[in-house]
Amino acid sequence: MAPHGDDVLVTGVGALTPLGANAAASWDGLLAGRSGVRALGADWPEELPVRIAGTVECDPAEAIGRVQARKLDRGEQLAVLAAREAWQDAGVPQVEPERLAVVVGTGIGGILSSLGQDDLYESSGMRRLSPFAVPMLMPNGPAAWVSMELGARAGARAPVSACASGAESIALGLDLIRAGRADVVVAGGTEATLHPFMIAAFAQMKALSVQGGDPAAVSRPFDAARSGFVIAEGAALVVLERARFARARGARVYGALAGAAVQSSAQHITASDAEGQVQAMRTALADAGVEARDIGHVHAHATSTPSGDLAEAEALAKVFGEEAAVTATKSMTGHMLGASGAFGALSTLLSLHHGVVPAVRNLDEQDPEVRLDVVSGENRTGTWDAALSNSFGFGGHNVSLVMKRA
Repeated sequence: MAPHGDDVLVTGVGALTPLGANAAASWDGLLAGRSGVRALGADWPEELPVRIAGTVECDPAEAIGRVQARKLDRGEQLAVLAAREAWQDAGVPQVEPERLAVVVGTGIGGILSSLGQDDLYESSGMRRLSPFAVPMLMPNGPAAWVSMELGARAGARAPVSACASGAESIALGLDLIRAGRADVVVAGGTEATLHPFMIAAFAQMKALSVQGGDPAAVSRPFDAARSGFVIAEGAALVVLERARFARARGARVYGALAGAAVQSSAQHITASDAEGQVQAMRTALADAGVEARDIGHVHAHATSTPSGDLAEAEALAKVFGEEAAVTATKSMTGHMLGASGAFGALSTLLSLHHGVVPAVRNLDEQDPEVRLDVVSGENRTGTWDAALSNSFGFGGHNVSLVMKRA
């Protein structure tokens, strides 16, 4: 361990993803190789070149309550439920509110509420607007609502770094505990952007796959036939605890968050940068006090875009060669944008905890330029001491997290 003092442990997990309405169901879906990508309904515009998405198949308003849910954007609702699950899973006893912090990121914010309220204004004027319209679209809304859910008074932070937001939130949670500003941090990401405008906008960038066919076969990271990502929604949060706090109460531990790096490529607003990714991974390894050879497996960002997967493959090869097993869960969930990095960290922790790495779905023919040990066909079992999870976002945001087995 790098000389940072007390370790930081993960004692609770919560998630709502296209694979399930909680962390356990989502993990089981990964191990089963299921896809959460589905065809969208007939009410979606036919002019859209893409009519599939990774959808969360539950109504969060039922759990939150209809009256309260009307105050929250869908992304905020998902975050609150994931936080509630993670908190219950951790079983944290009473903690001083001033020692409990929240960090919840989002890549886009309350875009569904923003667009929906704008439609109401255009059609009916001010009288139909919700008095909660502004809080519903604020990017800090999810963090604020989670802080109120848990009574956290050590800060409610809200990183906005595109698809790296959830991972950056977890990195910031690590920093807060190391700096002595909190003993417990609930951290992660959320995203709900399934709207014709968002699909059209991403499609206009040529970022989405438009291949058609079976929705479950479209997201195919590292495959030679990959053609773009599949948009998805979801939320994932973890409970981070100072080690002596967790051990004193006999907490069940999933693993340790050993190191992190947040790096900016400063190169291009959308293009991936392999050198920046290399820097992020090496910095995270140094922060954790481990060598590349100590990493047993890597959760790749791998969104299934032709150029993005190649850039990350190049970066991974430079850091690890072919030594580390590589997985890519977006092959099953689709791309949950700001929630994706948090779910990547969560699944990496569960892989260490349970000793199994999920196989990449739809890897029929590995791209010959991807010179990595990509887990395919069957899940890989074993015992590993450490693992790394990557998350990269538009704007040159590169985040790497290093986890250790407890």
